[in-house]
Amino acid sequence: MVAQQAPLRDGAVPNADRDDKPNLPEAPLPRSPAATLDRLFERLAAAKTAEEAKGIANLIQRRWARSGSDTADLLMTRAQDALKARELPLAIELLDRVITLEPDWAEGWNQRANALFLQGDPIRSMLDIAETLKREPRHYGAMTGLGTILRQQGDDKRAMVAYRRALEVYPQLEAVKDAVDSLKLEVDGRDA
Repeated sequence: MVAQQAPLRDGAVPNADRDDKPNLPEAPLPRSPAATLDRLFERLAAAKTAEEAKGIANLIQRRWARSGSDTADLLMTRAQDALKARELPLAIELLDRVITLEPDWAEGWNQRANALFLQGDPIRSMLDIAETLKREPRHYGAMTGLGTILRQQGDDKRAMVAYRRALEVYPQLEAVKDAVDSLKLEVDGRDA
């Protein structure tokens, strides 16, 4: 049974103009992780200084570092510890498990690409970089890694393409700007 409100002195019923919803200001909808990441990439591309860009890049990397699975995140932490200790076979084994648990997590593929590169396996590293970029086409770290591998293999022209792609996403990335500058004369000189 619904209680009826008593009329006010002038005959008006309190809240009669409301349609049972409180008149509260609308709260902004929480942004999805993808929308937040998109906004961070916009800010990264527009950053005016290397310091500003580095701060934004750190936020992006913190988002990349979360898989959504506590188990995968723990395995990733252990894999990174193994990488730091140069225990490459262990790191790769742990990263294999990460990728099995979270195959759509770009950072799992990227970290395994790093481990494979450090182990001296550039071909498998490039395959994992391709998987990383399939999942996160703006992964400037993967593009930079690809450029490094291609440069070591003497493919300066394709290395330049990879580095320039990284700079499109992260224009203030100093190490990549330096690599492009050092390759520019060689690559542009050959094409002339």
